[in-house]
Amino acid sequence: MSDRSDHRCDSASRRRFLMTSGAALLAGTATGNSSCGAGESAAKRAASLVSGNTAHVVVPEKKVEVMAEADVLVCGGGPAGVAAACAASRCGAKTVLIERWPFLGGMGTAALVNIWHLSDREKIVIRGIIEEAVERAERRNWIRFRGSLNRHETHNFDPEGMKIVFHDMLEASGVRTICHLVAGEPIVEGGRIQGVLVDTKRGRRAILAKIVIDATGDGDVAAKAGAAFDYGRESDGLVQGATMMYRICGIDEAKVKSLSSDVARQVMADMREAAKTGKLPPFQPAFGIGHVRNRCIPNMCPVAGNALDEEELTQLTIKGRRQVFAYWDWLRERLPGLENMAIEQTGASLGIRESRRVRGVKTLTGEMVLDAQKQPDTVGHGFWMIDIHDPKGTGYTTWNDRGSHNMLPAGQSYHIPLGMCLNPQIPNLAVAGRCASSTHEAHSSVRLQSHVMVMGQGVGTAAALALAGGQDMDQIDVKKLQTRLRADGAYIEDVPQI
Repeated sequence: MSDRSDHRCDSASRRRFLMTSGAALLAGTATGNSSCGAGESAAKRAASLVSGNTAHVVVPEKKVEVMAEADVLVCGGGPAGVAAACAASRCGAKTVLIERWPFLGGMGTAALVNIWHLSDREKIVIRGIIEEAVERAERRNWIRFRGSLNRHETHNFDPEGMKIVFHDMLEASGVRTICHLVAGEPIVEGGRIQGVLVDTKRGRRAILAKIVIDATGDGDVAAKAGAAFDYGRESDGLVQGATMMYRICGIDEAKVKSLSSDVARQVMADMREAAKTGKLPPFQPAFGIGHVRNRCIPNMCPVAGNALDEEELTQLTIKGRRQVFAYWDWLRERLPGLENMAIEQTGASLGIRESRRVRGVKTLTGEMVLDAQKQPDTVGHGFWMIDIHDPKGTGYTTWNDRGSHNMLPAGQSYHIPLGMCLNPQIPNLAVAGRCASSTHEAHSSVRLQSHVMVMGQGVGTAAALALAGGQDMDQIDVKKLQTRLRADGAYIEDVPQI
């Protein structure tokens, strides 16, 4: 276990990092090859709305058929939503989950973000439903342990296999799962959410529920219901950059491995220079020859913009795909072994890191993360660093300069509180996932798939307990919640007494 006195000594440098990280990123990207500013386009759209230039239509009032009724409706089938739905159903709540894609898994499958982080660099501290997913995937050879608990990154999984794993878990839990369905307008009456409208191929329908969990990633349901939210960093309102993930194949790995280290270093130096001078798009500085192997899914193709604007998102997505091919066309001309190399797959979606952060009963802050702060209403642990991907799209992330200023010491973790998922305006609405209540800095840690699965299991369990007790979620006995979570495999330690 790390010396806690070292942690205290580092706290001042961490606070300085939190105060300067936004400014440093802004200064570091003021010049060079970067994406178009999302802030400018967002400002123009806002001005248009204020000036009354936007046309409107009146939607006729009509009766809508009820498609389904549930105790708990989970909107979004990513890691957080799957965990929430499984937990709620296993605790006795009649649960429906809807998902916009024709498959489950969110960013892990749609965007090919296929890495999980379960270790505090000494031991596994994220357990429960995610551990079950690991075990199910292991039986089919769809997940690989990376070989050490000394790093946070513990597992890589096959996105195609994980689509099946998540569906199997929902089926085994008794969740009614409906894909191809986008959560539309929420139905709010008397300060409570009654369900959501959905547009099906047969027309508009309604799904009613006693509790709704927004696991859309972008906080779509909460925002449409009128819940307050934050967007972007304080300095300029921009959100973290996104990434186009992809998988490569057709590489003659023996030829690549036969390269001398001097040649390999020179190729990568030339590639960085080409990006610096605008001959190549920007890319993540950590990309190297080690990623030139079959079936690799590199995390190195940045884009930046507003994930809440569908037209802008369309342009960002095709931009990312074009960049992927540009990198490898350039490498093919310079590296032996790439003669038959191909882009096997690009993500169906960009890997979106940040958009809305819905304000909760409690807000997780960067100080809470870096001080390893413990919370009385914890539903589990988190440990990831303050990992801010440049909102200007250069590919730089504070992960590249990680150290004691933005990382917890090995063996330490912070608590993920239930309150960051509960809504102070609408008591029967909760969020789970990257849209939970946090600052821009804390968000860059707690957004990980493993961390949001902790949230999901906690919120889903809380929803079921609230319904069983005839209470709202903010009124439940937190100790009872934690006891149930531990019984279901969650790791919850060092809970402070109220």
